[in-house]
Amino acid sequence: MSQPAAVPQLTVRAVVLSVVLAMILAAANTYLGLFAGLTIATAIPAAVVSMAVLRLLGGGSILENNIVQTGASAGSSIAAGVIFTIPALIILEYWQDFRYSWVLAIAGLGGLLGVLFSVPLRRTMIVEEPLAFPEGKAAAEVLKAGENPGPGVKILAMAGALGAFVKLAAESGMRLIPDTAAGGAFFGKWIGYIGTNLSPALLGVGYIVGLNVGIVVLSGSILSWHIAIPAYYAWFQDSDPTFAARLATMTDATPIAFAIWSAKVRYLGVGAMLIGGVWTLFSLRKSLLSGIRSGIAAARKGTNADVPETERDLPMKWMLIALVIFVLPLGALYQAIVGNWAVSIPMTIIMIVAGFLFVSVSGYLAGLVGSSNNPVSGITIATILFASLVLMLLLGKASTIGPVAAIMIGAVVCCAAAVGGDNLQDLKAGYLVGATPWKQQVMLAIGAFSCALVMAPVLNLLAAAYGIGAPTPEHPNSLAAPQAMLMASVARGLFGGDLPWTMIGLGAVVGAFVIALDEWLKSRKSSFRVPVLGAAIGIYLPLELMVPIFLGGLLAHVVERYHGVVNGSEEDKDRVHRPGTLFSAGLITGEALTGILIAIPIVVSQRADVLSVGLHLGMWVGLGVLAFTGWLLYRVATKPHSEGTPPLATPNRH
Repeated sequence: MSQPAAVPQLTVRAVVLSVVLAMILAAANTYLGLFAGLTIATAIPAAVVSMAVLRLLGGGSILENNIVQTGASAGSSIAAGVIFTIPALIILEYWQDFRYSWVLAIAGLGGLLGVLFSVPLRRTMIVEEPLAFPEGKAAAEVLKAGENPGPGVKILAMAGALGAFVKLAAESGMRLIPDTAAGGAFFGKWIGYIGTNLSPALLGVGYIVGLNVGIVVLSGSILSWHIAIPAYYAWFQDSDPTFAARLATMTDATPIAFAIWSAKVRYLGVGAMLIGGVWTLFSLRKSLLSGIRSGIAAARKGTNADVPETERDLPMKWMLIALVIFVLPLGALYQAIVGNWAVSIPMTIIMIVAGFLFVSVSGYLAGLVGSSNNPVSGITIATILFASLVLMLLLGKASTIGPVAAIMIGAVVCCAAAVGGDNLQDLKAGYLVGATPWKQQVMLAIGAFSCALVMAPVLNLLAAAYGIGAPTPEHPNSLAAPQAMLMASVARGLFGGDLPWTMIGLGAVVGAFVIALDEWLKSRKSSFRVPVLGAAIGIYLPLELMVPIFLGGLLAHVVERYHGVVNGSEEDKDRVHRPGTLFSAGLITGEALTGILIAIPIVVSQRADVLSVGLHLGMWVGLGVLAFTGWLLYRVATKPHSEGTPPLATPNRH
């Protein structure tokens, strides 16, 4: 702990800068998560920007920069908690739009509960029995090595401008280039489809996640689009005469392939994700129990007021008061949904118990494997499954409000778990640089609630401009929202919904095979692994989204070969990837923010082509732009650079 506690930390300028960055990065992650099913960690890009901005304002201490990255990191956790669950209420047709007060209550109060539940875990998980918290350590190293943030900011700005320009030129903007380069064809009684999205952001996502994950997600898509869809078209159309009659009205291969994927094959991914979520929790059962025990033990101990400033948490009595204050509005929200206190009170109890237990679990897993690999979606599935079973006993299997009530519980728990794991990562970084814990906890609470303030407007804007969920005639290229679609399918299916259970069952078998393959690779101590949730996402999403992710991962592998660290340590790989990962983060942020800005004139004018310039340069120009982006990323990643250029944490692969 290198800094005295007297150094300014929770300053006005640090709070303002943190809130601004948190809102911006939350909006960007909302777009990215709905589009590609992934979010990126925001703490380290925020730290780089903070160091540059505070330097322009006369210089900032390491503890001020730590406060900024602490609050800004809420951008990814709140966005993940919201987009994994709340769009399910639109998909279930319970809402027609995102209600501001309800989204604010779920996201804001859920995030605040995540902060409160994680406070008593700090002493146990960080001080007494310290866990690794790899991303917290990385953030601390960035802060310590932040004497020259200029190169990192330049990389972020250059890549952000490029990502913004390409998004503006694409179909939702000036329509100079298409969003995808794709095509389908018939081969006798078979059907084929191939294509790639032209998004620089997806290329950046692929670079950050690496080749292993890129191969896994693309393999899932190949199974879906090159095996399951052709097989269904050739042999199994007659199993559903109504759907077969619908296909008979189509003449082009591409819409037929998408119709089969939308109505049938993507549910293979649902089955694989369900079995994957259950397996993830089962395989980590010892760690989960340890996390729960740590949380209960820490809560019993309370906090000691006679401790140094660098060890002082929020007072326990004020936490308990805040807990009651935050829970009461959520209980009232649940009552407004079901209209029965005999149901809303158990809902509130489930939310509190599941929230504390899963924040403990999330914190423990973040300490073991990092927030990026924390299976928050698996935790949320488990919450929705348990809540649905309890609600079925209270409301009946035929209840129409049951799925909505289960999603509402899962949404609060998901936000709390995502924020809780993220909070402990930040507290680990603060512990290593000598920060005051209670000041970080206050800043994360401010950051989380600030992000919640913008979530509903951003979601409504994106829904109006692009659509969310399954494609419709009005929004043929809607944002897929894969996790929310999954949560809606689980909740609706348990309450007697009409789902293709055969496909879901086959998907579960596929997931079990992937799990067995991964366990075999693990037993052989292979460096290549097959995470089942990654494969399931590949099955569930369109092929063209996975291709650029694979290409980005392949590019990262080429960079490793260039630097000679393919078989090197993780530290060596992190070092050589620092410029490339910053460039990738810039591509993602620039494209995502531009996508949100473009939505404004579309919604105001009620015209999807409002920005069109009447000139279409075609698919090959779009492919050329993607190739140029990849070449530029390679040049930045292989150019000699300062050792001070900070690393970037990997994305939140929930």
